[in-house]
Amino acid sequence: MDRKLVLGLGGTVDYELRWDVAVLERLAEEHGVRRDELTLTAQIVDERSLLITVLAFAAAGTGAERFVASSDVVERFAAHFAYDVTLGGTGVRAGLVLDSLGIPSVQHLVSIDDNVRRLLPRAITIVSSAAEDTLDPHLIVQYPAGARVRLVDGEIVSPGANRLIFANDPPNRTMAIAPALADALSQAAAFLISGFNTMQDHDLLVHRLHQLRVAMRELPDDALVYYEDAGFYTRAFAETVRRRLLPHIDVYGMNEDELQEYLGRAVDLLDPAAVVAALDEVRAITPVPALVVHTRYWALAVGSDAARHRAALESAVRVAATRYRLGDGFSAEDADETSTMRRHHGGAELVRAVEEAMPDAAGVAAFSLDVATPTTIGLGDTFVGGFLAAHAPSGAHS
Repeated sequence: MDRKLVLGLGGTVDYELRWDVAVLERLAEEHGVRRDELTLTAQIVDERSLLITVLAFAAAGTGAERFVASSDVVERFAAHFAYDVTLGGTGVRAGLVLDSLGIPSVQHLVSIDDNVRRLLPRAITIVSSAAEDTLDPHLIVQYPAGARVRLVDGEIVSPGANRLIFANDPPNRTMAIAPALADALSQAAAFLISGFNTMQDHDLLVHRLHQLRVAMRELPDDALVYYEDAGFYTRAFAETVRRRLLPHIDVYGMNEDELQEYLGRAVDLLDPAAVVAALDEVRAITPVPALVVHTRYWALAVGSDAARHRAALESAVRVAATRYRLGDGFSAEDADETSTMRRHHGGAELVRAVEEAMPDAAGVAAFSLDVATPTTIGLGDTFVGGFLAAHAPSGAHS
């Protein structure tokens, strides 16, 4: 049987904004934005509330994914800036990474248009539930470390680089499952599940999870099931997904923002005691063979199967670092070059300490890279692609 990497569940068309302080300062002046208005929790209903949210997250130095009242708000805001049209969604970006490494995959999509047809590589086979062409762009904002933006009563300074996602995407909210997914899963070596975070109708979510579990009955017994967490628009829905999918998940992945969102507190990612406590808390919520947490400093797996995924963690960290330094379009040779670069010293010390404290932990340090214009978007998705590359069927590389 010709085994495949099957990636789901929804893809997006992304408008990747080019960070422009002059434009942001002009908009802040036009809208009279003040420092005491900056909040991470505002409803985003127009250009002003979107601007406030971007500035608030930049000032905090954190990443997030937020719902916008309409795609028109995204279009109007993006029109002020230069931006690149790219493809997003964890499954799609993971597929693009696999393609760059010469590994084909099968991608489940819930929406499609000419951007998708133009930008998706031929080595990615499409399984789609879309009945017609639609475009609901996701606005991607990357801000650099030390970015300064003047407001009418002061300025903000970003403590670190990160990325923000803003969208109103009906196909991904509906998340229709293609009937052909079951056939694709019958030949899967691994199956990536992601994307339920954008759904907002609980009854529909429950129905989609049921449909997905029915399709997953076709998975071969030895297929790896990887679930990648995300910022849920309705946080309570994350528990619904866990309750119904956890028995079927082999690897449960999340980034540092999602880790801290689960805990409801900040975690010092270089403090072994804090990280051990955080991992213990989160794995009590997500009892799976391998819980994977990936951060800017390290990637760790904990659980009964953690040790068998050490090579996958190494592959994932190497590929994510390659995207960080080179952006889109890197090659397997570029990833090999990354492997010769310096590791983060604090990350390496943290991994060592956590492995000593937790017998069922396995980890690798991230790379310490000094890059003038780093790519911060899609790093988690790239990490997933790198992880799955280690589980590609032998002979899958072209």
